[in-house]
Amino acid sequence: MGFMSQTLFDEYSATFSPTIQKLLHTIKNLVYELAPTAQEVMSYGIPTFDVTGKHLVHVAVFKNHLGIFPGSAAIAHFQQELQIYKTSKGTIQLPLDKPVPQELLKKILDFRLQEIKREMQKKNQN
Repeated sequence: MGFMSQTLFDEYSATFSPTIQKLLHTIKNLVYELAPTAQEVMSYGIPTFDVTGKHLVHVAVFKNHLGIFPGSAAIAHFQQELQIYKTSKGTIQLPLDKPVPQELLKKILDFRLQEIKREMQKKNQN
C-alpha cells in the first residue's frame, strides 16, 4: 500500500509501543495478503478492514489483549481452534505478549471473505 503515506491503521498503530505495533502490522499484512483490495475505515471507533463495503474484521488494542472482531459465525466455526483464547460472541482476545496466530487468523479471514462473497451473491440475485 505504498501510495498512501500513512493509513488509518498506521495512525492507530503509532499510538502504541513497538511490540504492539508489530502485532498490529502482522494482522494488517495478513489482511492485505488475503484481501488486497481491503479498505481501512474506522467503525465503532476502532480500525476496521472492509471488503466491498462489508466489514471483514475489526481490530483494537486493549489494556491486556488485542481484540479481533471477525463476527459470531467465524467464532462459532473455529470454536475448537480458538479454545486456547478468550472469546465472546464475536470477539477473539489475543494476548499482547504472544505472537499472532497467523495460520489461524488466515483461516478466519478466509472464512469471512467467503461469507462476504456469499452475501454479495445473494444480494445480486435479488
